[in-house]
Amino acid sequence: MKKLTEKAMHGVFLACALTSILAVALICIFLFTSGIPAMREIGLFQFLLGTKWKPGNVPALYGILPMIVGSLYITAGAIVVGVPIGLLTAIFMAFYCPRRAYRILKPCTELLAGIPSVVYGFFGMVVIVPFVRWIGSREVTGLGGNGNSILTASLLLGLMILPTIIGVAEAALRAVPTPYYEGAVALGATHEHAVFSVVLPAAKSGVLASVVLGVGRAIGETMAVIMVAGNQARITGNLFKGIRTMTANIVTEMGYATDLHREALIATGVVLFAFILLINLSFSVLKRKGERK
Repeated sequence: MKKLTEKAMHGVFLACALTSILAVALICIFLFTSGIPAMREIGLFQFLLGTKWKPGNVPALYGILPMIVGSLYITAGAIVVGVPIGLLTAIFMAFYCPRRAYRILKPCTELLAGIPSVVYGFFGMVVIVPFVRWIGSREVTGLGGNGNSILTASLLLGLMILPTIIGVAEAALRAVPTPYYEGAVALGATHEHAVFSVVLPAAKSGVLASVVLGVGRAIGETMAVIMVAGNQARITGNLFKGIRTMTANIVTEMGYATDLHREALIATGVVLFAFILLINLSFSVLKRKGERK
């Protein structure tokens, strides 16, 4: 009976794994079969490096470079804002936080992960947009802007990726064997030195995983970005100007797109998929290098 149960559970786990693989395969097949022909018709370089997105023109223009740059800007800004705060918060919760404070702080960070994107978007519109508009006003910096900008979206996404980074990084830090810390302290290291020089490097794999998951959340976010980023398909270096991301471009126009326009939006999804794949591959390479050392 026990062997039959084990075989049955083995079959269930195998079926679940195959289902996951099948789902990913079907998504890839749909994206590539619909997107690559559009790239071929538009022209790969014209599609990736074109600076104008005007589907209604005659002839229509499908250049997604402004959206690629916009996605990179906002993702980089979210990393700058969210990664340091998230990692330091995880370190605090793992090694410095009193038990009473931890009982309050832990549920709060977990609650951040459950807040819907549209609620974050409303928060950004009501709180962050006026704040950034005030910073860009003539009385403060004179940089202009109406508040819907790269800076606003970066601040909001930095906040949104915090629960992912904090949760995974804290788990990685707590998984480091206690003798690592105790050995460092026994050799004369202070608490801070043992945490940052011994435990943190030992948890590097998990910490990198938290950053990669946070980046994936940032580059794939849609609703909140649409609400605060300005949704303007252009290339700009001014943090107080609005831009459009790849995800926002797909969601904004997919409802009424037809024919080549629709296929170009699916091709934009292919590019986004490629970006996420490159991020995961980069993480795998970094992880392997760390293991070799």
